[in-house]
Amino acid sequence: MSQTSSARVPQSLTPGNVPFTSIRQVEADGVRVFYREAGAPDAPAILLLHGFPASSFMYRELIPRLATRYRVIAPDLPGFGFTDVPAARNYKYSFEAIAKTITAFTEAMHLNRYALYIFDYGAPTGLRMALTHPERITAIVSQNGNAYEAGLGDAWAPIRRYWQDPAPQNRQAVRDILTADGIKMQYTFGVPHPETIAPEGYTLDAAMIARPGNMDIQLDLFLDYANNVKLYPAFQQYFRQSKPPLLAIWGKNDPFFIPAGAEGYKKDIPNAKIQFLDTGHFATETHVVEIAAAMLEFLDAAR
Repeated sequence: MSQTSSARVPQSLTPGNVPFTSIRQVEADGVRVFYREAGAPDAPAILLLHGFPASSFMYRELIPRLATRYRVIAPDLPGFGFTDVPAARNYKYSFEAIAKTITAFTEAMHLNRYALYIFDYGAPTGLRMALTHPERITAIVSQNGNAYEAGLGDAWAPIRRYWQDPAPQNRQAVRDILTADGIKMQYTFGVPHPETIAPEGYTLDAAMIARPGNMDIQLDLFLDYANNVKLYPAFQQYFRQSKPPLLAIWGKNDPFFIPAGAEGYKKDIPNAKIQFLDTGHFATETHVVEIAAAMLEFLDAAR
């Protein structure tokens, strides 16, 4: 049954027990994948997949809270953060290509079994990986990671027009919303007290998107997102067949992925746990303590 949570739980970390988070790179699929990692190497693994326009930096507070009991790995997807895609690689940016690269990354990291945390773009990336290797997925945590058409909010309107007609004026309309203010809005919209959102996340994201050539990568991925929607039935069939343990923990005020996306999981995985938080799209910015506590309880039970 769905529930809404806004109460704070006690902080579990103290200066003496915060697991150290390493930053590293590894080559996979011809790409130098930047990633953050914490936790014991032999602990059960969690793979955190970020969304647009972020990077693994968005998990800076979540990683140590999970690493007390799990090996936690968070890569930067190609086109984002500090992952380096050499020009000679002639990389074709699509969600299919990103999923292939991150699959190669998990293999380079010797991740044979892992729980998936999917957020925003991390959802079609991770769910493509699950379709290809369902035996590797031990559980799924979806934080505003959508797999249902009903979960697409009105904020997708300009992008839908771009899907229907990728003419220059529609591409420009999407470009016009990817300003620093537009990126900040993704962090603050639907947050009861937006002044509490730390500026580092959206400032870093805006700087990364503004790198030469990166805006066109992002516009290509927005266009390709239509292919994710076409795959929703396949994702849903995977849910019905494999029935992975699933927790959907959702910022209920998200204008992009609305609560119907969380509720959709119950249709295909009747035992899915659904929890709503009184926040927006980037729920880890306001409710990282609650998300970590819910994940640890859920993942411990799923083991």
